[in-house]
Amino acid sequence: MIKNIILVGLGGAVGSVARFLGQRYVYSIHPHPFPFGTFLVNITGCLLIGIFYGLSERGNILTPDWRLLLTTGLCGGFTTFSTFAYENVNLLRAGDFLYAGLYTAGSMVLGIAATAGAIAALRAL
Repeated sequence: MIKNIILVGLGGAVGSVARFLGQRYVYSIHPHPFPFGTFLVNITGCLLIGIFYGLSERGNILTPDWRLLLTTGLCGGFTTFSTFAYENVNLLRAGDFLYAGLYTAGSMVLGIAATAGAIAALRAL
């Protein structure tokens, strides 16, 4: 278990720094009200997690340790949106369309509501 925590932590650290630098770079070359930096990080993270899981499914290309480091660690630190997308793909593959829709809509609506509610509550203090 300690090895897994270290793998996730190392990957997460690299992913978090990569997200920070990637977003800053995009905003520095293209300042715009639309959050292009975050948008591109999210799409890139989705591409990466797809590549990593695709390689994992092909056999011995990625060991379980590498998969943990790259998917949970690196992609998780880079953007949890990639995990959200992958979990939705799994639900759709399994034919769980209702759960995929509920997960997507619930995550978006409740996530935005929780963020807005927390900000409003703290401003009211």
